[in-house]
Amino acid sequence: MQRTKAPFRADEVGSLLRPAKIKEARSRLEKGEISADDLRKIEDMEIEKVVHKQASLGLKLATDGEFRRSWWHFDFLAKLTGCELFHPDSGIQFAGVQTRHDAVRVIGKLDFPADHPMLDHFRFLKKVADQAHVTAKMTIPSPAVLHFRGGRKAISKDVYPDLDAFYEDLGKTYRKAVKAFYDAGCRYLQFDDTVWAYLCSQDELQKARERGDNPDGLQQIYARIINYALAEKPADMVVTTHVCRGNFRSTWISSGGYEPVAETMLAGTNYDGYFLEYDSDRAGGFEPLRFLPKGNKVVVVGVITSKFGELEKKDDIKRRLEEAAKFAPLEQLALSPQCGFASTEEGNVLSEEEQWAKLSLAVEIAKEVWGN
Repeated sequence: MQRTKAPFRADEVGSLLRPAKIKEARSRLEKGEISADDLRKIEDMEIEKVVHKQASLGLKLATDGEFRRSWWHFDFLAKLTGCELFHPDSGIQFAGVQTRHDAVRVIGKLDFPADHPMLDHFRFLKKVADQAHVTAKMTIPSPAVLHFRGGRKAISKDVYPDLDAFYEDLGKTYRKAVKAFYDAGCRYLQFDDTVWAYLCSQDELQKARERGDNPDGLQQIYARIINYALAEKPADMVVTTHVCRGNFRSTWISSGGYEPVAETMLAGTNYDGYFLEYDSDRAGGFEPLRFLPKGNKVVVVGVITSKFGELEKKDDIKRRLEEAAKFAPLEQLALSPQCGFASTEEGNVLSEEEQWAKLSLAVEIAKEVWGN
């Protein structure tokens, strides 16, 4: 049967390809040809269009496509109290391509500010989603993302000589964020998280050691921070997570199945749902789903790729869902693309038409598998 609460049988991760009008407006802003307010008005119009487009496909939720962001994570993290955006000598290395040279570091005591700009971003999204009669979904990076990529070197030793104090403040910051979004009307929030996948990658674990960090025990630390952040979550708020192996211009970072983290992640964190990437062999098999506790938690199986435009065959997707259902009940499964379509403003290598075809496919298959 279909679900009346998030995550829905046909769902989506979050980001969508940026429309040409937004790309053009951002370029003109950089050249000083328009103001930030002019850009916001263009973003508003494009977000209104994309919310109604999602509703027209039959989705029961809508995101703002992350249209106001350059990055899926840095735009949020850089606006936390105690954080700043900076420009290191190199970007993040993906398979065959490197990102722009942006990163975030911790320079002061962490906190969630009452005027964080993404609260207003959500309020606008909710207003439009209510008009379209769909649930507004907000995406933010997981707390683990602020720690893992930069590690100890990206956290001021003057402010946090002891990482335990950093972890404690990180949990408090995210607990405040959850409450702030709830108070703004958010009932469907998602923590986007590359780190669980990195902890499954021997290459990424080795890189962490080479930069002076010890990854042993991190999954327990992250689970504790996440659970603290969610501890006061109201019962009518759904919080999910999305686990990704990297998504930049259709490339990737890490490989490795979920087995090393599955028990901690699925049974040891208090999320309501898990969007898990399963569109390639790099994600491994469905066996780790056996750790999903029986009950209300849902795994949203990402077997439709967002990286390339070729449309999957319905029978192939249904077969994958049947395979997943051998390890977790079908009633605790749902379907989505494996990731967003534009984790950064550059976007993946496919067209908007192909993007919408992927989401329509998810809606059609969900109706056929779980009923109308």
